[in-house]
Order: sequence, then structure tokens, then C-alpha cells
Amino acid sequence: MTTTADPAAERERNAERLLRASAKHSYDPLTEIDWSAPIDPDQFALPAHRVTLYGTGLWESMSHRQRARLSTNQFASTTAAGIWFELLLMNGLIRHVYDADLTTRHAQYALTEVADECRHSTMFARYITATGYPSARPSRRAERRGRIHLMINDIALTLAGAVFVEEFADAMQREMIRDDSLQPLARSVARIHVVEEARHIGYAKPELARRWAAMSAPRKALFRRVLALLVTEAVRECVNPRVYALAGLDPQEARRAARANPHWQAAKLDWSRKAVAFFTELGIIDDSTARIWRRAHLMP
Repeated sequence: MTTTADPAAERERNAERLLRASAKHSYDPLTEIDWSAPIDPDQFALPAHRVTLYGTGLWESMSHRQRARLSTNQFASTTAAGIWFELLLMNGLIRHVYDADLTTRHAQYALTEVADECRHSTMFARYITATGYPSARPSRRAERRGRIHLMINDIALTLAGAVFVEEFADAMQREMIRDDSLQPLARSVARIHVVEEARHIGYAKPELARRWAAMSAPRKALFRRVLALLVTEAVRECVNPRVYALAGLDPQEARRAARANPHWQAAKLDWSRKAVAFFTELGIIDDSTARIWRRAHLMP
């Protein structure tokens, strides 16, 4: 006789596993990272071929130090976007457990993840300060979109956004970790984030899958479109136009060059691959919204 696994029990087993991993592999970036170490102005924070302007005419016109500075500003801008999204995620997780049974491992892991994200946001803010990048605030456009998301208060959408953003950041930061020619401070930030975000992905994916399966067809149709727009906004927010001005470039000209740059398009495609595969398998991406993902260069 075939038995069906108990979804609630499976949910608890997953949360218990994640809680054990958190107990063994959690880090305090304020003590784990040497924040006093100087940053070499000629050292890249991101691999050169992942900088938005790599291979363009503007790139060829820049000095090595300008290119390195642009890479550092780009990563700082990405961490600022990370703070914006982590604040939205923490808000969603707190609301998720507000009416939950806090004796469950599922609810307890949600609170553990909030603690992780608090440390990550602090770590990102410290990195921004160390580099001299001028702001940890989101753009006005993202701030407005974030307030709308807070009003919607949809935990499934929050989880889907978390899967995308965390998989995107994970792919980018694993490349950074593997490249020992890069800035040590940036790689230290990336290393801590990769270890802890792997658990967050392991929490979000099965919970999203359960909630997606229970949605009505009309709600699924709306969800697909809203998520496609949300992830497009999240990727756009990663590169604030000020990164170009800080490198001595005209922001409008640089943005046009970045948008048309096949190297930058390839980076976004590569970093989105795991999330896109997961969403496609579930049916969250289908023919009705795939064009939005393709237009943003997030899927082939």
C-alpha cells in the first residue's frame, strides 16, 4: 500500500534540519570580518567580466583603477539592494509567524532566518561604509514598490522573491569566492552570505511549492505576472546609476551601454538560472509571463 507523506511533518523535519545547520554554521560578521583592513583601490570586488560595462567602448576608455572602482561600487550598490530586499523579507517572515504556533520548528526557523538577515543587513551596511559608497538606501522607485509589497502582505510572493534574489546573489557570490584575485573584504562578505543563504533557500522553496499548489488558477495567473515584475525591479535595483557617476562616467550614457552589453546580459542570465529552473518546474513561469523574464535577460 502506498502512503502519502504528511506535509506538516515534512515541514517540521525540514525546519529541524535547518535549525541544526544554523546552530553549527552561523557567523557574526562584526567579529568574523576584519573591517579595519584597507581596500586596495586597484583590486576588483567583482570579476571583471561581470561588471556591467565590461567589453564596451566605455570600458576600453577607462583606466584600470576606474574599472576596479566601478566593480566595487557595483557590488556596494548590490548590497544596498540586498538590504532593501532583506528588510522586505524580514517583514514578511515576522507577519508569517505572527499568527503561527511558535512551538513549531517551522515558526522557530523563520525567526532564526530573521536573525540571520539582521546580521546580513548590518554586514552589507558596514561594507558600504568601508568602500565609501554614499548610500545604503534603495532608489525612490524601489522604495515605492517596496511599500506596495508591504501593503499586499503575501507570504507566497515574499518567498518567491526570496528564492529569486537569494539564488541570484548566491550564483554571483560563489564566483567571487572562487576568485582569489578579488578584494578580500568583498569575498569575506560573499562567503558568509553564501553559507547562510543556502539555508534560507532550503526553507523558502518547499514552503512556496506547498502554497503554490494550493492556489486557485486566477490567483496563479496574477501571481506569475506580479513576480515577474518584482524580480525585474530587484535586478534593476542592483545597479544604481550613481555607480557610473562615481566612476567619472555619464550615468545616462553608461546605462545605455550596460543595457545593450551582451556580457552583462549573460551575467544576469547565468545568475538567474537556478531560480528560473525552479519556477519553470513549478509552473510559476509559463508562456504568459516568459516574455517579461526574457526582456529582462533573466531567461533564454
